[in-house]
Amino acid sequence: MQFVQVNDVTLHYQIIGAPKDKPAIVFANPLGSDFRVWRDVIIRLVGEMQIVTYDKRGHGLSDVGDADYSIDLHADDLAGLMDHLGMKSAFVCGLSVGGMIAQALAAKRNDLVKGLLLVDTGHKIGPKSNWEERIEAVMANGIASLAPQIVDRWTTKQWAEQNAHEIPGYRNMVSRQPVEGYIGTCAAIRDADLTETSSTLPMPVSVIVGDQDVVTPPALGLELSKLVPDGRYDEIKDCGHLPCLEHAPMLSEIIKAFIADVNG
Repeated sequence: MQFVQVNDVTLHYQIIGAPKDKPAIVFANPLGSDFRVWRDVIIRLVGEMQIVTYDKRGHGLSDVGDADYSIDLHADDLAGLMDHLGMKSAFVCGLSVGGMIAQALAAKRNDLVKGLLLVDTGHKIGPKSNWEERIEAVMANGIASLAPQIVDRWTTKQWAEQNAHEIPGYRNMVSRQPVEGYIGTCAAIRDADLTETSSTLPMPVSVIVGDQDVVTPPALGLELSKLVPDGRYDEIKDCGHLPCLEHAPMLSEIIKAFIADVNG
């Protein structure tokens, strides 16, 4: 396992190398998960690019820390990790809150980012009242009480029925995240509005959305693709909020095609 001290926390990360002439990509995870959610995508990219995955603060094996959470703080953590690894002009692929972190990183440190892949996310994910209700529910009853409904919203009902043996594992993943990290990241999403900064992003952006995503629906993804100056838009058919679980082969091909196009 690989760990690094960044800002006030120790972050858990993984790096999979590739030849020096290959592009680099960093993956940022959705709320309530760790970097294992990217496995079925990563195995399709090994050898074709340098791959970095990590657990954001308050998730997985990373520290919770003492600071008040914000999307900017998460972005600063990712910048610190990339600086530690000597990464420049990498592609960053973020899902849900990971996509918000990727947008904030690109706005603050565009030297680190050559292109963005924003998966099932938005420049603002609200309304605030939803996040306040979730925070209150977790504080009152724990994350495990919400894990079934959270995981139910990750994929389509059909996929969940066909892969019923996997669902308990994903519920365990959600339930075992640190409460402080989960609540803190809920608050960070609640308070974030990236409309202004994302409207000036200088790099190419690929927005990818599951056509049946009820968390960050296609209309939000389409709005984001039009907000950024150089945006492209793809919908994945018969897919919910986490295409890395439900349609990893298709997501992998979109990633490869976008990187190849940007790199010429």
